[in-house]
Parts: sequence; C-alpha cells; structure tokens
Amino acid sequence: MPSTTPDPATTAVPHAPSPRTTTAPTGPGFRERLWLGPVGWGGVVAFAVVLGVAFVPVDGRLALGVGVVALLLGLAGAVLTAPRVEVVDGTLHAGAARIPVALLAEPRALDRAALRTELGPALDARAHACLRAFIGTAVRVEVRDPQDPTPYWIVSTRRPDALVAALGGTPATS
Repeated sequence: MPSTTPDPATTAVPHAPSPRTTTAPTGPGFRERLWLGPVGWGGVVAFAVVLGVAFVPVDGRLALGVGVVALLLGLAGAVLTAPRVEVVDGTLHAGAARIPVALLAEPRALDRAALRTELGPALDARAHACLRAFIGTAVRVEVRDPQDPTPYWIVSTRRPDALVAALGGTPATS
C-alpha cells in the first residue's frame, strides 16, 4: 500500500525565508552600557567605607566584614542596574524598552546644553526617556508610528554620533 505522507526531500516549501534574511543585521549596530562615572564608583566605595567605619566601635572584624559586604552589594547593584543601549537587527533597545528603527525619524545628537533644554522647558511628558544624570550627552529621535502615543525618545549615551549613525542618521560634524 503506498504511503500518503509526502516525501520531505521532494516537497518544496513556497516562500520559505532563507536563514540569512532572518538573521542579518540591518545596520552598523551599536552597543553601550551606561556605567556609572568615576564619581559614582567612588561613591559606592565611600559608602562601604563609611558603613564599615561605623561598626569599628563594636568589633574590628565585624566592621571589615560589613564594609566588604556593603562594597560587594553596592558594586553588584551598580552593575545590575546599568541599562544597555543597543541597535541590533533593526531595533533600538534602551534599557527594557524596544522599538523598530523603521518607526523612527531622523535622530539628533544632544550636547549638554541641548539635553538640558530638552529635559526642561521642551520636555513632552509622554516622551520615553532612558537617562542617566551622570552622562551629559544623549540622542533624541522622533517616533513616526501613529499608533504610538510616545512622541519621541531621549536616550543617554556617551557616544551620540555613533548612536545617530547606527539609527541611520547623519552624525554631526565636529
């Protein structure tokens, strides 16, 4: 009796995407972790030292232990809460938020003065912001999706021209 199951070797799948078209990135890419600056790391260490010194009158070994534990917890907290900013496979990732680059308009690099204006009198309360106060530059990009109530994103970065280029914009000339 002949089998009714089609032979997979001879059956063609129409319109099957090739593996390269589904995994190829759509731009130069960008990756940055928004780490603390030197003052922030110094603050973590200083807090651990102060906490350890507070326990010196009780016991020297306890003070050392508390200081080391405070330092490790502070460093772990700083590392775990540092957001990533990435442009990968045609998507902008800013912390936990994501948006396809195709839905974004021309990005604009912001220096310290422009960022201050954008976050002050020009700020729209509906805007998405992935900011770190210790990073003085950012990128602003308009959202072109009519279904999205967010008018634009402001994303902190230490390399605004590289992020603008990864988003398909024209970096500012120095």
